[in-house]
Amino acid sequence: MTKTLWLVRHADAVVPEVGKPDVERELSPKGYQDATRLGHYLYTQQQDIDVMLVSTACRAQRTAEILTEQMHYNNYKFQLSEELYQASVRSVLALINQQASSVFQLMIVGHNPTLTYLAEYLTGEPVNNMVPGGLFSLQLMVEQWEEVSQRSVTLNHYIIPDQLRR
Repeated sequence: MTKTLWLVRHADAVVPEVGKPDVERELSPKGYQDATRLGHYLYTQQQDIDVMLVSTACRAQRTAEILTEQMHYNNYKFQLSEELYQASVRSVLALINQQASSVFQLMIVGHNPTLTYLAEYLTGEPVNNMVPGGLFSLQLMVEQWEEVSQRSVTLNHYIIPDQLRR
């Protein structure tokens, strides 16, 4: 049976303020719009995410909240992970490998450059730079998440916010 890994870069954030920690940066108005559109898109595609792992950064948490609102999920669907803020590819892969076999669709809401590097590592293909609010859909032909490794994944599609504007 196939599994799907969704990688979402947090939506557009405000410019960092001097003296304010990066982890506290909020979404910009554009970020709110882009996250809303992405959540609505996922809802229309009838995606049923089993687990959503979310960085503890404010901008990632708010992106996840908007996605779950638009997808008509309760926020219980997401789990905060301090490891996702300033994560390495290795640490994100470890989180993926720890998922239960009963999870068929896993979404990670995090940051760049890690998500881009992870997608390139898993697919073995250059995927360019993931933009804020972008989404990679990756297809895995594995039974267990612990089997996910380098070049074990196929890129289904890459959605950028501009594609969802009407």
